[in-house]
Amino acid sequence: MMSDQQIIEGCAKHDRKAQQLLYERYSRLLLGICLRYAGDRAEAEDILQESFLKIFFNIKDYSGTGSFVGWLRKVAVNTAITHYHKNLKFRYHIEIEEYVSVETGISSFEEDFFTSDELFKVLNELPAGYRMVFNLYAIEGYKHKEIAELLGIDTNTSKSQYSRAKAAIREKLDKLGKLKSRYFGSE
Repeated sequence: MMSDQQIIEGCAKHDRKAQQLLYERYSRLLLGICLRYAGDRAEAEDILQESFLKIFFNIKDYSGTGSFVGWLRKVAVNTAITHYHKNLKFRYHIEIEEYVSVETGISSFEEDFFTSDELFKVLNELPAGYRMVFNLYAIEGYKHKEIAELLGIDTNTSKSQYSRAKAAIREKLDKLGKLKSRYFGSE
């Protein structure tokens, strides 16, 4: 079994076997990242393919300092952002002022009450801009200033979109929770 270092060295030499091993080892992880940013699975797979092309062409630039998985994740996230920018003009776009979300108050959801598929569906229903900001801030750990620079928006817009994304998620989970409790009779 090849180590990551051997795979990296092989990929830097454009060795097909090393590229295949890298893909097999990390494609599921990176697809999970791409799914968070994409509108659907097909779009996520496109982003994944673009990410691997960038990885294969730029692996020689990986310095070896820091986590290799972290570097791969960063390439996938940056590719998703680039994909978002390229396709922004083709998406149905909701202006932030037009999207009214009612704060439902603080709801405490039991951790295991929602399945990962349900949570993924709720995130996927967010407008693209909200989903992008939410993922970058809440999941990837970027600061609002960094998000603003990455997406070409104002820092306050990033904060506002994050706040509205949280409110929309809370509202959707609240509705889903009520539906589930009616269905399972636990109300």
